Amino acid sequence: MEWIPVVFVIFKALVLGAGMFYAIKWHYDQGRKGKIEERRAVLRAAGKVAAIFLLSLLALAIITYLIVTRLSLNLGLS
Repeated sequence: MEWIPVVFVIFKALVLGAGMFYAIKWHYDQGRKGKIEERRAVLRAAGKVAAIFLLSLLALAIITYLIVTRLSLNLGLS
């Protein structure tokens, strides 16, 4: 049996094995990176929604107070 095909087959297996290892590692790292960015985007959107809700609640309270004072309504509990 000649040694050249044996060496080339072993070399080919090593190169393909290393390529598959780094391809899987790269895809794993990209997936992990995407999850972190996705989590940040969701948290940022939730923060914006919470801020808009609080501002609209404050605006509603101010508008209600202004209407009550203009109409001289007595909203006391006693």
